[in-house]
Amino acid sequence: MTSAPPPSPPPSRSALPDEVFADHVAERLAALAGVHAVALGGSRAQGTHTVDSDWDMAVYYRGSFDPGELREIGWAGEVSELGAWGGGVFNGGAWLTVDGRRVDVHYRDLDAVEHELAEARAGRFRWEPLMFHLAGIASYLVVAELGVNEVLRGELPRPSFPEALRRTASEAWLERARATLQYARSNNAPRAQHTEVAGAVAVAALQCAHAVLAARGEWVTNEKRLLERAGLRDVDGILAGLGASGSAVTADSLTRAVDAADRLFATAVTKG
Repeated sequence: MTSAPPPSPPPSRSALPDEVFADHVAERLAALAGVHAVALGGSRAQGTHTVDSDWDMAVYYRGSFDPGELREIGWAGEVSELGAWGGGVFNGGAWLTVDGRRVDVHYRDLDAVEHELAEARAGRFRWEPLMFHLAGIASYLVVAELGVNEVLRGELPRPSFPEALRRTASEAWLERARATLQYARSNNAPRAQHTEVAGAVAVAALQCAHAVLAARGEWVTNEKRLLERAGLRDVDGILAGLGASGSAVTADSLTRAVDAADRLFATAVTKG
């Protein structure tokens, strides 16, 4: 499981223009043994970044990769070992400061990525927990990265969302959302467990959002704008209403909140 990134100072204004900076980092990463490709990801690949956004880079390696070589470049920060972030598809990386800018490097095993691509095309995937992701991730996250990231070195496939996966992923995520709400309705709300119900509604909202985006055939690489994209931001009002204006939180009020979330999710799924 990944640990929290170490604190770092605000990024300073670099002397290098963005395109020169990206090329410089990509060149150094591509020179590491075993690396076949380097891609720019995150908000900077999708054009939604701000001037202070991190730089997300992925190194695609074949066979073996030694994080020690990345550490030896001398960039300040923390470099994990392979598998240190849970051992699943998100199998490790680094939080670095390069030329005054924050750079996240993700390790991507090409054999594992190609396996998940084949699985996704067949409509198969699995769920994995991942720190900082309330709803966890699908194993097709690494395929989604191929679909949206910008390749800076080497060659990588750029898959569209597989038709078979649209059905299976949307059904599986929606089933998770419904089960999460039902558990809260049956077990947490009757006990007037405010925190547990709030957490369940939040998690279920993100699970439902995954279902909506999968049904549309839209790739998801993180949860940062997931609720907005799925039209589920109104869940904020449901959670804000729990105990608002000093009113007592009761089993009935929590049940009403769960029911309101259920109706909101059903509307979002119907609209698609």
